[in-house]
Amino acid sequence: MRRRTDRGQVGVMIIGFFALASILMAVVVDVSSAYLRRTAMNNIADGAALAAADAVQGEQVYASGLGEEAPIDAVVAGEYVSAYLADCGAIADYPGLRWRVEQDGDQIRVRVSAPLDLPLRVAGWGDGVTVAGEASVLVRVS
Repeated sequence: MRRRTDRGQVGVMIIGFFALASILMAVVVDVSSAYLRRTAMNNIADGAALAAADAVQGEQVYASGLGEEAPIDAVVAGEYVSAYLADCGAIADYPGLRWRVEQDGDQIRVRVSAPLDLPLRVAGWGDGVTVAGEASVLVRVS
């Protein structure tokens, strides 16, 4: 009669641990990449919002003066944001970059988003990832 031993089981365990470590490494690398992209999108949105602040409605300011807040023309702000994104190279650096400029009272919100190709792909995870950043601007007169 032959006795059963645990021989060979360590190899299976090592393979399992290697697979688990590989998946964890892929997740950490992908999450880090998404975090860095989100930081970049927030920085781009901040710059675009500052560019939108240059769209203060000049005619209205000159005609009726400044109140507590300077009104921003949303259409002109959109043009300034588009020009800023082209000038700073964001459109070239992030293919598929999209942006939206919205007006909420005297406040302008800028939202930018771009697709992200994850460096390490886990099967069935990470397809069609889009990362966004948002900023707003309000010109207060003091």
